[in-house]
Amino acid sequence: MFEKKLSAATAALALAGAVAVSGLAMTPVAEAAGTKCYGIAKAGENDCANAAGTHSCAGQSTVDYHGGDWKAKASAEACLEAGGQVEPFEGVNPEKAS
Repeated sequence: MFEKKLSAATAALALAGAVAVSGLAMTPVAEAAGTKCYGIAKAGENDCANAAGTHSCAGQSTVDYHGGDWKAKASAEACLEAGGQVEPFEGVNPEKAS
């Protein structure tokens, strides 16, 4: 009986640890780095899901400098200096696409 309790407790601790570690691994890039900067990512170089929800992962953008895809920047100022915007927008960034 004691072995079953110990085994169940060990399994519960292992599961809790796995959930905690996976939660840390899934922290969005924007939270870790600061600000989502829209319109500066080349195709395949975005940091995470786009604003429209048509893809949900980094590296899945298909259009250079699309206003719905973002890369993380340290601050809003750094985003603006890079030619991006802190809010998603329609179309392609005209400052970057030329």
